[in-house]
Amino acid sequence: MVRIYTLLLLVMLMWGLNVSAIKVLVDAIDPMLLTGFRVMTAGAAVLVICSVMGIFRLPYKHEWLIIFYIAIFNVILHHSFVAIGLKMTSGINGSLILGMNPLITVMMAFIILRQRMSWLRITGFMLGFVGVVVTTMTGTGELTGISLGDLIVFLGVVVQGFSFVLISKLKPTFDARLATGYMLVIGAVFIFLASQAFGSGIQEITNLVDWQLASVFLFSAVLATAFGHMTYNHAIKKVGPAESAIFINLNTLFAVTGSAIFLNETITLNHAAGFILILCGVFMGTGALEHVIGKRLGGR
Repeated sequence: MVRIYTLLLLVMLMWGLNVSAIKVLVDAIDPMLLTGFRVMTAGAAVLVICSVMGIFRLPYKHEWLIIFYIAIFNVILHHSFVAIGLKMTSGINGSLILGMNPLITVMMAFIILRQRMSWLRITGFMLGFVGVVVTTMTGTGELTGISLGDLIVFLGVVVQGFSFVLISKLKPTFDARLATGYMLVIGAVFIFLASQAFGSGIQEITNLVDWQLASVFLFSAVLATAFGHMTYNHAIKKVGPAESAIFINLNTLFAVTGSAIFLNETITLNHAAGFILILCGVFMGTGALEHVIGKRLGGR
């Protein structure tokens, strides 16, 4: 377990910084076109890694349908919503909304997998929601301060949470890391076709000739998306969707810090208050607080 938790910590660092990376990339390239190209690169990288690890094989006929079904939520909808949403909101707001992922995942696990939900967890969900509202109202003080970009990023969180539950139900005969590679490739094809249908200029990809943008792209595609998703999906199979989601609160911390450092965005008191509320919500909503209380009472 220590090895998996260490890898999850590394993945959260990459995912947190990836918010800033995507924010930089979508300012230079159409979000949908960029997402299709980035996800395809990530999928190819995952399949190569799986081949080197000796776990590569072609899916059986019945497995293709399952992979495609999960790819719709985990890749096509999630990556598209996040890329488009980040284009329309700030890196910090996007980061904090993505921080609701643990709460959404636990809620999905309760609804679909019938996991137990206590009043302490419900309170955690409410705190997390209040935290998101506080951060998206930054600078306005009114509910109308919530932007369309914030809502689109939130949709990206919802579909990803649902996909994590689906991944947990994958049969043990098919490695989750290998499934990740196929999901990314399949999803990338549909995202690219959608970008062309909406009139994205494919020539914008040539902007990646710039070595700085190319470096950011490779970090985002190979490290954050390829290594990050195959590792996280593997952890879901090993320790469960809710338990893995606990680590995503660290993603928010790294993302907000990255936005302040690399995007020169300002961290306000509202952001700090929102992050604390989300963090408390995650700690309570995922059952971590119950575990600590139970451990202390059991030791008496």
